[in-house]
Amino acid sequence: MRRLRLALSVVVLTGWLLTPTAHGATLPSFQSVRATHQPSDLTLLDRRGEPLQTLRRDMTVRRLPWVALSDISPAMRTAIVLSEDQRFWQHSGVDWQAVAGSAWANLWNQRTRGASTVTMQLAGLLSESASSGASRRNWSQKVSQAWHAGQLERQWRKSDILEAYLNLVPFRGETVGLAAMSQTLFRKHPSGLDAQEAAIAAALVRGPNARADVVARRACQVLTLQRRPCAGIELLTSVALAQKGSAMLAEQMAPHLARLAIQQTPAGTMQVATTLDARWQRLARDLLRQHLSELSLLGVEDGAVIVLDNASGEVLAWVGGSGDLSQAAHVDAVLARRQPGSTLKPFVYALAFERRILTPASLLHDSPLQLPTGAGLYIPQNYDRRFRGWVSVRTALGNSLNVPAVRAGAMLGPDVLAQRLNDLGLDLREPGGYYGPGLALGSAEVTLRDLSNAYRTLANGGVWSPLRWQATPVSRLAPAEMPRRVMPADVAYLVSDILADNTARSLTFGLDSVLATRGYAAVKTGTSKDMRDNWCVGYTRRYTVGVWVGNASGSPMRNVSGVSGAAPIWASLVRELHRAQPSVAPMPPASVVRQPITFDASVPTGGASGADVVDAPRQEVFLAGTQQAVWTLGQGSGRQGAERAIQSPAPGAIFAIDPDMPPQVQRIALRTAQTGVQWWLNGKRLGASSLRHWQPWPGRHVLSLRNKQGQVIDEVRFEVRGAGVKAGAKR
Repeated sequence: MRRLRLALSVVVLTGWLLTPTAHGATLPSFQSVRATHQPSDLTLLDRRGEPLQTLRRDMTVRRLPWVALSDISPAMRTAIVLSEDQRFWQHSGVDWQAVAGSAWANLWNQRTRGASTVTMQLAGLLSESASSGASRRNWSQKVSQAWHAGQLERQWRKSDILEAYLNLVPFRGETVGLAAMSQTLFRKHPSGLDAQEAAIAAALVRGPNARADVVARRACQVLTLQRRPCAGIELLTSVALAQKGSAMLAEQMAPHLARLAIQQTPAGTMQVATTLDARWQRLARDLLRQHLSELSLLGVEDGAVIVLDNASGEVLAWVGGSGDLSQAAHVDAVLARRQPGSTLKPFVYALAFERRILTPASLLHDSPLQLPTGAGLYIPQNYDRRFRGWVSVRTALGNSLNVPAVRAGAMLGPDVLAQRLNDLGLDLREPGGYYGPGLALGSAEVTLRDLSNAYRTLANGGVWSPLRWQATPVSRLAPAEMPRRVMPADVAYLVSDILADNTARSLTFGLDSVLATRGYAAVKTGTSKDMRDNWCVGYTRRYTVGVWVGNASGSPMRNVSGVSGAAPIWASLVRELHRAQPSVAPMPPASVVRQPITFDASVPTGGASGADVVDAPRQEVFLAGTQQAVWTLGQGSGRQGAERAIQSPAPGAIFAIDPDMPPQVQRIALRTAQTGVQWWLNGKRLGASSLRHWQPWPGRHVLSLRNKQGQVIDEVRFEVRGAGVKAGAKR
């Protein structure tokens, strides 16, 4: 009887195979199937090919990279053959004995599991892929599978057939391929599957969406064939099938950059090589998380880090957030816009240097200041609410004093300053007038990426160029992305020299602050309004490092400044980046002059406390032609570079006399912050006081302020228009 059934089945199937039906196109080679395998996830690679991050791209299917048969556990290889095709290694594509049994059972309407071999199933999977998911369950398609199975057996090795099958077969739900199933259900790689896990996987091939008890029973059958116990298989099956989400077993270091890669790479791209260095990415991530854990009691949960190669513009580390420490883990803080606080001050002074308005030795008055704006008076304060009187630009920038920076910004004007910041790539959303005087203190919002690249411009001697995070070079840059000189190299050097001067910042930070590095490094911290944002950005000869610390929600931190929030992370990174080779200071351009200077303390300065506050003698750097050995009040680069000693009237002011108003209400205030000085108008002495009220007279006037020795400290010109004052008024 058995021989009769076999003979009958062979005759029937032989007739099918010899029938001139179209069995479909020739199946592809193993190499082409493997080469065209497309995972559902995008994998980010570092500059050496090390995986950095895996992120889901195709939401319709869960498919991971191809797994070689040698990387699949022997238990899995055994289980799938026992479950699906026990004579896999003997037949030539069609198991005639199984066909005979299946055909006879179907003739008598008996239920069987069918006669499809692994090779036939693979042929069906390949045909289904080519025909966009056609069903494989009718008899004509079974014949087509048998036909193609013979082709596969003639052209492919048995091991290739089994390898391709395990990578292409659906397991459960959206999960396709052994790698995705193994990571999703068992949280391990296919190489680590044991006998029970492999039996469950094999059972899922037969019934991908079966209930847990059915899968466990079938898995036990596979184990029984191997003479293995089934103890605990029900619990293991229930736990595996209850797993939610798709586990990532490889180290996940750059989720935010992976999301950016998905947005900026063509659909179908499943692997992106980046310029990131896994060593620095891992270090930056770990340092950020460690420091934020220490700051958690101070209301801090978010942060970001970026590391740039100065010469190439390549991004070496991009940490967009703190991971599970944050309530907004998906927000990329490298690209989020925040107020940068004092980190914009170097660019304010750089522009003032370039325009010969100030030098590093120029004296600015750190005292209470009120600037009228369209919304009222703008009254800047220093971080510690103290004022230090007359200070040099080096001291003002090194110690991050706010009032001198606002005075310097007022000399430039907000529109001019905004244009310079845009030239540096900060991409301000509004014109300078929108921000007003506060622009010098960082009232505009910028990204950590753009701000760090602006500092890289200083490191590169004033030349701006775009950043690059993809390993493949851009073939053609847009005009706006071409490298360009933003400021002269000597100006960039002057600013860098101040930012690298540990002594210059000692007034605020001390000599042993976290900003002091073993080698050369120029660095600036910043804290935005209400302590919502901490910044620390700086550069060595080779690297630029930017760090932001704060809260994605915008909620303020508690007693966390730039030097305690972001700076420790910056300092640790710089130390590790230069552990093998300390950074060396750059050589000054030929147009930079260094000479000793002193400050003339004989002129009363009227500091906030009433005492003189003058910098100590030192070596200073200048743009050629702006240097001088002795600096007194009223001197900047010539007199035009000084902080104005005459506070009122403003240079070029025009006053109009109203003949119908009483003269006493039209007097012009002559105001200065200095003491022991004398007012002179049009060459005639008016008197000695810090505030006088002068009755105006039509004409053009020259007002000067002189010290006790008769030297001119400051001078302004203004004009009065209109009729003369009424008779009896004193001039």
